[in-house]
Amino acid sequence: MLDSEITVIGGSGFIGTVLCKRLEVSGARFRIIDKVKSRLFTQQCIEMDIRNPKGISESVVRNSLIINLAAEHRDNVSPPSLYKDVNVTGAINVCNAARENNVKTIVFTSSVAVYGFAPMGTSESGNIAPFNEYGRTKYEAEQVYKIWQAEFPDERSLVIVRPTVVFGEANRGNVFNLLRQIASGRFIMIGDGQNRKSIAYVDNVAAFLEYALKFKPGVHIYNYVDKPDFNMNKLVSHINQLLGKPSKITLRLPYILGLIIGNLFDMVAKVINRNFLISAIRIKKFCANSVYESSVHESNFIPPVPLMEGIERTVRFEFIEDHSTEPLFFSE
Repeated sequence: MLDSEITVIGGSGFIGTVLCKRLEVSGARFRIIDKVKSRLFTQQCIEMDIRNPKGISESVVRNSLIINLAAEHRDNVSPPSLYKDVNVTGAINVCNAARENNVKTIVFTSSVAVYGFAPMGTSESGNIAPFNEYGRTKYEAEQVYKIWQAEFPDERSLVIVRPTVVFGEANRGNVFNLLRQIASGRFIMIGDGQNRKSIAYVDNVAAFLEYALKFKPGVHIYNYVDKPDFNMNKLVSHINQLLGKPSKITLRLPYILGLIIGNLFDMVAKVINRNFLISAIRIKKFCANSVYESSVHESNFIPPVPLMEGIERTVRFEFIEDHSTEPLFFSE
């Protein structure tokens, strides 16, 4: 157990809630700062927007350890300036709060989006080439934190964690949308299904964030992925089996036709000012290879939950067991 109190910025969200559950079990002292009240940790939560510099500085616990999970990350954020306001200006505000409150450890959740459409097996040394404002502003925020750490490099610890797609129980993100389509029987495989995906189970991500609080002074950068990587055919077939359905995938659509359909949905969305689950960027993401390598194992961290078990837990929670009264978390 850590002696210092932990300030979890953005702790009311999906990863933050799982992380705070871990901290509670371990007996750690923690405080949540979030623009939304935590539904599980109301007593430990301060409602504060990361864009409020004075409010953040006054809310951060002196001599605490900071984990910053707050981010603007959805594909369709409007206005687009929110990406910079939250991700970059928010980082500036967090660093200033850390300076004012003698904070010497910051764990920042960035994203593999900083690599853009990355080559297979991209590691932490991969080329930075974001294709959207989310990835660009996440990388810009990383530079803000590096400036903070460099002021006292022998005293300050900065851990930058770049997770791939994070999934788990009660999350209404892209992985859940895939699971729901499969469960409904309306799933259509776009492309040949040979493309591989790196994903991460939320309990493991939260466990690594907690683990990273103990790292020594310096700059530590890690991709976070859970292995092995599955291709879409294998992943969908296994989920079908978990749901008691035939494992064979019968409905398929060529990639180019899927992309045309995605662009048509984008055109309609602009005309009627409504967002759809189908879009060109989501078709591209679904059909792209997104396989990352990570040096997390070099830190001696051991994920507490095997990836396949994490998938099975999520499928049971969402489609087999009854959890209708539990809170949900919405993300990409």
